[in-house]
Amino acid sequence: MLTARGARTRQRIVEGAAGLLRERGVANVNLDDIRAVTATSKSQLFHYFPAGKSDLLLAVAEYEAEQVLADQQPMLGDLTSWDAWDAWHRRIIERYDAQRQRCPLSALTSQLGMADPATRTIVTGLYDRWHAHLVAGVRTLKDAGEIDASVDAEESATAILTAVSGGAGMLMATDRIDYLEVALAQALEGLRRRPA
Repeated sequence: MLTARGARTRQRIVEGAAGLLRERGVANVNLDDIRAVTATSKSQLFHYFPAGKSDLLLAVAEYEAEQVLADQQPMLGDLTSWDAWDAWHRRIIERYDAQRQRCPLSALTSQLGMADPATRTIVTGLYDRWHAHLVAGVRTLKDAGEIDASVDAEESATAILTAVSGGAGMLMATDRIDYLEVALAQALEGLRRRPA
């Protein structure tokens, strides 16, 4: 069990490592780089992360997964009206446009690597929680009569989440935000449409 001071030190190391990994990529960062950025000694680093870089990378993956969802709050947790969905939509575009190559989703899914089963579990958990928020939002619109009663909430949430994650991936590859803008706008427009 960590003391409050120990928890703060561990968090400082994780946040510093996350920033460095976003900037340089996993292959270009070693423990000495992380120690220098976070002003920690080797003994401190191994106290909090006994297995060294593998432990630290797992902690960074957990941190980045939380950041992906935290960056969307409070909008993501309150998708109760079209105004709320529009606010969430704006937040997504603003955050990803501002972050560009320093996006926590990109760091989590590409830089930290999907070959590690523990990281894959963290990514899967992130997408499951994100999807659940979107499903709840779609169901709320259905219950309020804002969208057609025949809309499948699970499928609609999947389409919206895929638009965001796919658009973010293309943003990382091309440095163009328009892929994300168009994909998310189209996914939400599909949800808005009612049968004639």
